[in-house]
Amino acid sequence: MKTFYVYIMASQTGTLYVGIINNIKRRIYQHKNHEVPGFTDKYNIDRHLYFEILGDSLSAIRREKQIKTWRREKKVQLIDSQNPSWNDFSEDWYEQ
Repeated sequence: MKTFYVYIMASQTGTLYVGIINNIKRRIYQHKNHEVPGFTDKYNIDRHLYFEILGDSLSAIRREKQIKTWRREKKVQLIDSQNPSWNDFSEDWYEQ
């Protein structure tokens, strides 16, 4: 059984990104190092602020879609519920 993660990242200016993945450390590394062109690269989204662990891909996809439909204020409340200081959870994951 695989584990899936729904996660929220942000840029220094506060632009939010919601994603889903089964290997969160690899994916966050890719975002931080701009290895995947697209939204996160364009807006320099590199701070990992929130995550949920789900047991299957369908639940994770449903949750990601749900969060993506929310207004910014509700996403901010979700982040604040787990990470009120908006610390980067992945700050110490990788060697400098």
